[in-house]
Amino acid sequence: MYQRLLCPVCAGSDLRTEASTGTGVVRHATVIHRNTPAARNVSLVEMAEGFTVRGRVTGLATDVHSGDRVQLTTAQDPVRSQPVFQLVDGPYRSRN
Repeated sequence: MYQRLLCPVCAGSDLRTEASTGTGVVRHATVIHRNTPAARNVSLVEMAEGFTVRGRVTGLATDVHSGDRVQLTTAQDPVRSQPVFQLVDGPYRSRN
């Protein structure tokens, strides 16, 4: 969970914790090859409620793309304290 000290819109400090459905869409995915024995991904996920979080999507790092639907899991990232997601269905591909 990422906590804020101030509201990004009004700069107010009267904040509260809200529940999320845990579903979202990958908006950006990057494959990282350094400081790790295997490639891993770092993704920005736009949650159904409208906020964006940074986390990791399980599976092959190269199989995660923008537009993929994901679900938050209870798994814990062993290296970093980031949320871990899994792909809900096959990768999104635009139909041109």
